[in-house]
Amino acid sequence: MSIGYVTIGAHDVTAAQPFFDATLGALGWRRSNPMEGWAFYGPEGGEAVLGVCRPYDGEPPRAGNGIMVAFRGQSKEQVQAVHAAALAAGGSDEGAPGYRSADGLEGGFYAAYFRDPVGNKFCVFLMD
Repeated sequence: MSIGYVTIGAHDVTAAQPFFDATLGALGWRRSNPMEGWAFYGPEGGEAVLGVCRPYDGEPPRAGNGIMVAFRGQSKEQVQAVHAAALAAGGSDEGAPGYRSADGLEGGFYAAYFRDPVGNKFCVFLMD
């Protein structure tokens, strides 16, 4: 079994699309809008795996403490491009691209961290 998709909340899905179009576009992902009020993103030619929507309960969206979505990058240059696109599109920096040490990991963990305008935390990484 695998995860089908992840959703994150937005105040206004249409207003959130430029951020996600730019940031996830740097990963080679594209947007689809399967139903009104939703934006889904996934790899070009692949299934959509990240949905952006207004919270179902009608409450304001907010970032979860300890919740993060991590995207696997293909190269250091792509990790850098995604991070730069996120910041240029209105996101905030949570950790510039670089190697991180982690107990138990073999090889290099190269990652960058950022938040979207709502405050949701994201990572783009690769293992080399």
